[in-house]
Amino acid sequence: MEELEPTQLTVSYVPSNAPVPEGELIVERGTTAQVLGPKVNRSPGDVIRFLLLQGEMVTATQSLTDEMIELFAAEIGAEVRLVDPGEEQEALLAAKYFESVEEEEEMGQPMPRPPVVTVMGHVDHGKTTLLDRIRNTAVALGEAGGITQHVGAYQVMHAGRQITFIDTPGHEAFTAMRARGAQVTDIVVLVVAADDGVMPQTVEAINHARAAEVPIVVALTKVDRPDADPNRVMQQLSEQGLVPENWGGDTVTLEVAAPEGLGVDELLEHILLVAEIAELTAVPVGNARGVVLEANLDVGRGPVATVIVQKGILAPGDVMVAGPAWGKVKALLDETGSHVKEVHPSSPAVVLGLSTVPSAGDEFRVVADQSTARTIAETRERRLRSMGHAPVPSAGAVRLEDLFEQVSRGETATLNLILKADVQGSLEALTDSLRKLERDEVKISFVHRAVGGITENDVGLAAASGATIIGFNVRPDRRSREAAQAQQVDIRTYEVVYKVLEDIEAALVGMLKPEFEEVVTGEAEVRAVFRIPRVGAVAGCYVRNGTITRGSRVRFLRDGVIIWKGAVASLRRFKDDAREVQSGFECGVGLSDFQDLKEGDIIETFEEREIARA
Repeated sequence: MEELEPTQLTVSYVPSNAPVPEGELIVERGTTAQVLGPKVNRSPGDVIRFLLLQGEMVTATQSLTDEMIELFAAEIGAEVRLVDPGEEQEALLAAKYFESVEEEEEMGQPMPRPPVVTVMGHVDHGKTTLLDRIRNTAVALGEAGGITQHVGAYQVMHAGRQITFIDTPGHEAFTAMRARGAQVTDIVVLVVAADDGVMPQTVEAINHARAAEVPIVVALTKVDRPDADPNRVMQQLSEQGLVPENWGGDTVTLEVAAPEGLGVDELLEHILLVAEIAELTAVPVGNARGVVLEANLDVGRGPVATVIVQKGILAPGDVMVAGPAWGKVKALLDETGSHVKEVHPSSPAVVLGLSTVPSAGDEFRVVADQSTARTIAETRERRLRSMGHAPVPSAGAVRLEDLFEQVSRGETATLNLILKADVQGSLEALTDSLRKLERDEVKISFVHRAVGGITENDVGLAAASGATIIGFNVRPDRRSREAAQAQQVDIRTYEVVYKVLEDIEAALVGMLKPEFEEVVTGEAEVRAVFRIPRVGAVAGCYVRNGTITRGSRVRFLRDGVIIWKGAVASLRRFKDDAREVQSGFECGVGLSDFQDLKEGDIIETFEEREIARA
């Protein structure tokens, strides 16, 4: 008989009254009773028996939910911290080598710090021109087509106080960092052109800022234009819930004409006022930590990262680790390219000396030595490689299936939704109907509502805010589907309003019906339309993805909106009938009872498969 290791003998026979290990215990999500028991000085049987008394039947090798782990830990008085699968070794290294919050507090008292401001808004509404005026440089003139091509961080001085501005190419970078857990921004300046008014990207920017729970200051640009109408814009902003202060609301709204400098000083004063109310502080001593804003590989200088310091002081010679990258800081540069000796909280800097290029949103930390940095970085790299770089879904997200479980525990649940519909009327009807489903224990929050197809931006926002995407008569494109799968975002599409309401009501009482997943089997783009006598319109198509099969069910999409559903009536390759045509080939497609074909339309074939619920 094989002799058991001493540790194996103690695992199964630990008495249930044994002392619980002191301090915070790191436990991976989805761990089993077999693994959890020894961690908290109990046997797997103790875990199974406790959960059985709670009405949960599990085996020793079955994955446990977060709630199960936390319930058992609370029962025996253990303090646990849940981490994502593969992160345990990394978390243990961090606990060993990184300074704790208590150690940081002992180093010094928190001191006021400059606010970090992100400028957002619709394309070509004057974001970069406004920053250009603030910084008195000509950044906008150097950008291709006058559109910002990169993320930049800049610091300015006003009334003896510093303000850090982050100029982004759009809200995508802002949301991507939030999805990775990096909350960098303190204030959002929403730029709205007084002649154009509130545009679709303006609404998206508002919703992204709201999801991040940061204050919004509105800058009305281009007020010097002849067709500018600030009152109309303020009415549009009020409809989005941003009621200006001079209309009785609480949103700071300022008129700005950047080229002339009109209202710029007033804008800076209000930013400092909002920052003062927020009482922004940081510990200005000790090892630095912060977030990577952007990074790239420079041919002459190697990996280059733009970072913003959140705590401590960063200086040349410090050893830092950022995601899977590590290295000794060779040099620190400011936005003008000048060398700086140290970087304080809320200040940006360009870092040279890392081993590889980190990702936007990665946290950076200064550690004791290069050996420590290498160990932590290599551990992270192994984990990312094993995960295939798949992002982890936002913690705390309440999915539709989880509603009943949370409500039954007596907790108040908030269901975050992103609504996309084919027309404005449908969007409003769906919103009104869903609002009527709210009750005391379940709140419905609309993170974003818009007309049009489901985009990658929607998926990114859903991942960052833990939202479920509801599509009414619209569909996600291939890239959006792939992004949703990678980020584990729940997309549900409907064509009848009451089906949406049925699903949400069923989720509230734990009676959600089996879900049928519509698997897209083929996707073809209409390149030409041919009119054939006695046959009608035939679409000359290029198959972009999957396989188009004769007789398969089909959706006809125009700009992401479903305009017809039916079947593939005929399929031809050149002059011959074909049973199926694969990706990369051209074909002629005839659709049953549909003739309104246009170049650029998408033909999407699909089949329905039932999804087994976990």
